[in-house]
Amino acid sequence: MVKRGHRVTALGMYPDELAGEDIDQGVRVIRLSRRGLPGLRFWTNRLKFAEALNALHVSDPVDLVEGGELDVWILSKSSPGISVLRMHGGPTFFGLGDRLQEWKERWAFHVAAELCAVSHCVADGTRKMLSLGSRHIEVIHNPIETRLFAPPQHALAEQDGLIVFAGTVSERKGIRQLIQAMPRIVAEVSHARLEVYGGEVIDPAPKTPLTAELIALMPPEVQTHVDWKGRVPRSTLPQAIQRASVCVYPSHIEAMPIAWLEGLAAGKAVLASKTGPGPEIIDDGVTGLLCDPRDPDSIAAAMIRLLKDPPLRQRLGTASRAMVHERYELDKIIDRNEAYYRRITKIDGA
Repeated sequence: MVKRGHRVTALGMYPDELAGEDIDQGVRVIRLSRRGLPGLRFWTNRLKFAEALNALHVSDPVDLVEGGELDVWILSKSSPGISVLRMHGGPTFFGLGDRLQEWKERWAFHVAAELCAVSHCVADGTRKMLSLGSRHIEVIHNPIETRLFAPPQHALAEQDGLIVFAGTVSERKGIRQLIQAMPRIVAEVSHARLEVYGGEVIDPAPKTPLTAELIALMPPEVQTHVDWKGRVPRSTLPQAIQRASVCVYPSHIEAMPIAWLEGLAAGKAVLASKTGPGPEIIDDGVTGLLCDPRDPDSIAAAMIRLLKDPPLRQRLGTASRAMVHERYELDKIIDRNEAYYRRITKIDGA
């Protein structure tokens, strides 16, 4: 948006040691200190944000303010500009919120003048859960820079039998069912191996780490077929995906997963979930395969099919790459956002 001549400011609350202001790729970034007296911090930070936004509006008039489900609550009906709630899936959608988070989310929907969701799945699910009735929800999907996740330049870059999983190592991402599927996969495709890219969610409660628990589930002969890579720099993911025969994302629930788009953009055969936004993103059997993410046998059967059928992988990968270019290319999504902003602010021209 900055490159198209729009003024963009990121305004948020941060720990005191990170407070300050700078410019990041043309975006003015203002980090407000969120320190305050315990018990009063909630209200003092809200007041501090309102004062900063109003001061910004005086010096550089604000046309639009946008935030997520747990961001827009900090606004009020009198805040400057058109308020837009960009729905990425809030605590109600994911079933993760406590009472305070749920209150913030509901207040955000009350305050927001406009609603925009990253998928029809999020829009429809949230509409039902929060009883939003007939309120209009614009749907603009997440974008991807396809140049960063391009297919390998020659076929030898792909490693036959390599399965790549990229995402948080958590129950919600379906990693347990994927690991449970591995013995059957290895029994049918002896050279199959899985690389897991992603770290665990930090849980303060003392318990066995999920990775250790999942390793213990596998027979020793299968453990050698799984490589736990942990957290890696994002810049290394394109190369990892290029080496894959199959990318697998058996998530139990998602909003609009960027990781799926990365595998699809790289021209890979992608196995994803038939639940959530799966059917919205992938045409089963045309641009990828869909499975029951809670059923290890469903995951294994689809994976074995893909690993044993190179022409099928090639056909799916070619179709998925073309589909991502058509629907999710960054410039096209920016066009949609720009048109949406102009419509709701009634501002014509760049």
